[in-house]
Amino acid sequence: MSEHAKVDLSVGIGDIRMANPVMTASGTAGASGRELSEVLEIGRLGAFVVKGVSLEPRTGNPVPRIVETSSGMLNAIGLQNPGVEAFLRDDLPYLRAFGVPVIVNIFGGIEEEYCRLAQRLEGAEGVAGIELNISCPNVKRGGMVFGTDPEAAARLVDEVRRATKQTLIVKLSPNVTDIARIARVVEEAGADSISLINTLLGMAIDPSTRRPRLANITGGLSGPAVKPVALRMVWEVCKAVSVPVIGIGGIETAADALEFIIAGATAVQVGTALFVDPLAPVRIIDGMRDYCEANRIAGLGELRGSLVLS
Repeated sequence: MSEHAKVDLSVGIGDIRMANPVMTASGTAGASGRELSEVLEIGRLGAFVVKGVSLEPRTGNPVPRIVETSSGMLNAIGLQNPGVEAFLRDDLPYLRAFGVPVIVNIFGGIEEEYCRLAQRLEGAEGVAGIELNISCPNVKRGGMVFGTDPEAAARLVDEVRRATKQTLIVKLSPNVTDIARIARVVEEAGADSISLINTLLGMAIDPSTRRPRLANITGGLSGPAVKPVALRMVWEVCKAVSVPVIGIGGIETAADALEFIIAGATAVQVGTALFVDPLAPVRIIDGMRDYCEANRIAGLGELRGSLVLS
C-alpha cells in the first residue's frame, strides 16, 4: 500500500453504509446519545444503536439493577424506556443531527408487538435499520424466549420481515446449545444481518446477607469476561451464514475489535467499555486504522475472515 494511500474502513450492513465498523451496543448509550455526546464525537461512529424501544413505556425491573463483577458487569435493567412514540418525538430528531446511521433496537412480548414497532418505524426520517432483540435475559415475556427456540425465532423474523423493508439485524442470545443453528434459521427467515452476542445469564450473591445482589436475582453478564465466549460464537456463526455478522462482547480496544474482524465479523459493537472509557469507540477506530497502515492493509475486506488455522 502506498505511504499516502488511505485505509478504507467502510463497511455495509444490508442497505446501511458505515464509514467504519464501530457501533454502540444497545442499552449502553441511551436512546439519544445525549450524555455520551458530551464526551464523544458521535459523528465519528460507524452507526449509533439506540437503547431497546417498546410499543409502550416500560419502568423496567426494581433496583438494584447493576452489579460490578470480576472483569465485567451484571445488569437487570429490564428494558426500561419511554416507548416508541416518545423516541420518535424526543430522541430521533436529536440523533439525526449527528449524520450517522441510526439503528433502532426493538423488542416485544409477542410477535404482534414486534411487527407493530417495525411498521411504526418504517419510513421514519433518520432510521437506517432495525435490530431485532430476541435475546434479552432480563424480561419475563418475549426476549430470550424467542432467541432460544429456533422455530419461534424463525417465525418472528419472518413476520417482522414482512412488516418492514428496512435493513433487519437480528440480535442473538448466547444462552443456547447451538448458536449457529439459530443463526441459520433467522437468515433463512429474512435477516439482513446477525448481531451477537447479547449478555450471558448470570447472578451474584452477597455472602453477608445471603441475598442476590440484583433484585431480579439473575442478570446479563457483559464486559471483558465474556469476550472469549463471544469471539468463539461469532466465529461459528460467520462460518454458518452468508449475511454480515456484527460482533459484540467485551470489546475495549482496537486489538479486541480486530479479533472479531479476523474471525469473520463485518462490524462490531462497543457496550460495557463505554462505562469505563466513553472515548473507547474512537480509540478503536483510530487503532484499527493504525494497524491497517502498519500492515499495508488497504481495507477491512482483506482482513475479514483471515483467521489462520494451520
